[in-house]
Amino acid sequence: MLRYLALVLAVALCVTLPAAAQSSEEETFRNELSYGINFNSNGGLVGGVFGRSAYLVRDGLYQFGGLEIVEVKHPKENRLYSANTGDFFIAGKQNYLFVVRPQYGAEYVLFKKAAESGVQVNAVGAVGPSLGFLVPYYIRYNYGSRTSDSDVRTEQYDPIQHRDIELIEGSANVFTGLGEAKVNFGLHAKAGLSFEYGRYNESITGMEVGFMVEKYTKKLNMIPQAENYSTFASVYLNLYYGRRK
Repeated sequence: MLRYLALVLAVALCVTLPAAAQSSEEETFRNELSYGINFNSNGGLVGGVFGRSAYLVRDGLYQFGGLEIVEVKHPKENRLYSANTGDFFIAGKQNYLFVVRPQYGAEYVLFKKAAESGVQVNAVGAVGPSLGFLVPYYIRYNYGSRTSDSDVRTEQYDPIQHRDIELIEGSANVFTGLGEAKVNFGLHAKAGLSFEYGRYNESITGMEVGFMVEKYTKKLNMIPQAENYSTFASVYLNLYYGRRK
């Protein structure tokens, strides 16, 4: 992931420098609203979604408020499949971790794009609270015989009660335990670069790459039989679309 991040930065900067040299009159916009999807090294294929509202402080400097909703996965997660049903489950997983991150930050324009084309490069930094929701991970466990009787129950995974992994027939959907979520409090901070593309100034399309650190008041138990953490660090990639006015 780190190599990928470095490659993205290098390519984007090479594309940006010629565009930054262009000189043109650019209209100043007071507000900007954007939203998109998040990819990060702790979140699997797609990490989550986010939205952001920014306003102009002075030429080249914006302040913004935003909200991210992502899933954080344990680095030891291992997806297995039941021999009986073919359904998958995460071995040893007891809780999902979903995080809601309100944040406040600043965005500084490093290279301004031309009026109708090019790439704009911004430095981005933000901090805020983290609300980590531990949602019970439910499995379907067969208490009956492997060959004949069937007594399948949907229960939160327990390493003591559910010792035989071959009797796990799959996992329930995330909504099964959503009403039993327990909230944990923490803080997060991130820093990165954003690369904005767009033929016209009123609309923006771009990506943001950077690094995030998140700290909770206690360790968050996702896989009981593995090491659990109170601090999470990740690299991230945001793809977004927005409008200015």
